[in-house]
Amino acid sequence: MADAPPPQPPSGWNFAAMAANVVQFLRLPVLASGGLAVVASGMLYFKQNDLIYPRNIPADARTNVPKPSDFGMTNFEDLRIPTPDGEVLAAYFIRPSNRKIKAQVTILMFHGNAGNIGHRAPIAHMLEQQLDCNVFMLEYRGYGLSTGTPDEAGLKIDAQTALDYIRNRAELQGTKIVIHGQSLGGAVAIDLVAKNQKEGDIKALILENTFLSIRKLIPSVFPAAKYVARLCHQTWLNEEVLPKITTVPILFLSGLKDEIIP
Repeated sequence: MADAPPPQPPSGWNFAAMAANVVQFLRLPVLASGGLAVVASGMLYFKQNDLIYPRNIPADARTNVPKPSDFGMTNFEDLRIPTPDGEVLAAYFIRPSNRKIKAQVTILMFHGNAGNIGHRAPIAHMLEQQLDCNVFMLEYRGYGLSTGTPDEAGLKIDAQTALDYIRNRAELQGTKIVIHGQSLGGAVAIDLVAKNQKEGDIKALILENTFLSIRKLIPSVFPAAKYVARLCHQTWLNEEVLPKITTVPILFLSGLKDEIIP
């Protein structure tokens, strides 16, 4: 047991820590000359993966990944799962603490854009205790102990890899699958459910403070960058994909005091 739980990053987008690094060049298109604006726009285009996927926040997020056992969970597996394109993803498969119960539901969790799966272990603990369900926590490529570098296409592969693992694991045959996404994880979840709803094993989608698209999110996070939002190649067009989900019920969770997601 750890001496104390590790600090947890916000469940949603952690832009506060990034702001100090990016605010200077994000303001240039508005405040500076045309030449500097071009440079700043180029930086936004080529560096946006580092802004959208700040996998090094907190500073030790790539090496220090809390385990479920740090929070009192003992019935779990620490997994490594290969992807079709050659990456290896870390994951936690957590069963109910009550070992007499065979879970009827498996929740597949996708976390927000900072930190790692270990920082969300307390949420998994609450779910498995209160609902007697399995919780499958996937670490995106480039986050925590997973290999690779994150981008939109890669995270979509990671999500499908996790779902395929659940579907193919004998122990989980016949369980109801619920997909839960926080912020960025909501975008991952929306895409995954839209592509897999016809199979009928996904019974619900839970979206927690998820955005319409990256381009529409930028003006609310960095108003000075709204004029270069069109340069984003990491788009996550949730508002276009969400209406395609017609057979899976969706629960939307949103905080009125959320400072990032409008």
